[in-house]
Amino acid sequence: MNPETRTTHPLAACRLCPRACGIDRLAGQTGYWRAGLLPRVFRYGPHFGEEPPVSGTRGSGTVFFSHCTLRCLYCQNHPWSQAGQGDDLSIDALRGLFRGVAERGCHNWNLVSPTPWLPQIREAVEPLIRAGISLPFVYNTSGFETPETLEAFSGLADIALIDLRYATSESASEGSDARFYVDAARRALLWFWNRLGPLETDADDIAKRGVICRLLALPGRVHEAVANLEWLAKHVGNEVHISVMSQYTPVHRAARLSGWDRKVCEEEYALLTGAAGDLGFENGWIQEFEGDAPADLLGQAMSAGEGAVGADQPALATSSVE
Repeated sequence: MNPETRTTHPLAACRLCPRACGIDRLAGQTGYWRAGLLPRVFRYGPHFGEEPPVSGTRGSGTVFFSHCTLRCLYCQNHPWSQAGQGDDLSIDALRGLFRGVAERGCHNWNLVSPTPWLPQIREAVEPLIRAGISLPFVYNTSGFETPETLEAFSGLADIALIDLRYATSESASEGSDARFYVDAARRALLWFWNRLGPLETDADDIAKRGVICRLLALPGRVHEAVANLEWLAKHVGNEVHISVMSQYTPVHRAARLSGWDRKVCEEEYALLTGAAGDLGFENGWIQEFEGDAPADLLGQAMSAGEGAVGADQPALATSSVE
């Protein structure tokens, strides 16, 4: 790499996420994520537990990238998102992984927590796309993003699967060590909405483009999910597809922390589902209360490497938003 190219490379002074560490990953430095230079992947293959138009009938071609921009107390994927498990891949190996997912007939390339690896992902897929091997990209994110990064890598986002996790800096700091999450996630959602717009599907109801916003009910903090619905209704509109989820499970450090060490109760969840109806949201899905995720959908129970997720389990029980 010549000096001029190195100076402008996004990993030379990494500011891909809102933490903007500025470390030189090309020189082997690691910042908050502890992510190095080679892309690290924990698991990949067809996923049948996403929202219906994302999973479809052949599965979403999910790639679970190691390391994450957040450190959630309750992260079900903590073995690789925080502990860093996974395999370091060359760009050629990552390209082969994407090729294999496409050859298996998956509906899309589903990038789970891609932010630390965006330059490497783009380098891997560009030759495939030029060769006519192309699927819609699902940008599967916690929402802790910057518009500048999303703009720079907009070619990797056809479908946004984005969380709105918190509505207060206190909860964001305690739950995910991300005090500035709320502003970042809302700005990211607006970027996706302005760029991609409402969810579009093909004749088989498979997602092609657009935004799905996930709202996970958190114990003692359902009012924050309601606040995010109110924000969506005001700033985006109630035509956006929402995915309301009750599946919070007190795993990882949450199991030992008061206030986070319980599931959401039925009365709390009813406040959230009721608000979705009262605010006029009609597009999307509402998970049934206590719809426990099938065992192999829990990240901490997944094995590493290639394999389908959720293929042998019934899908999570949901109903359409009405």
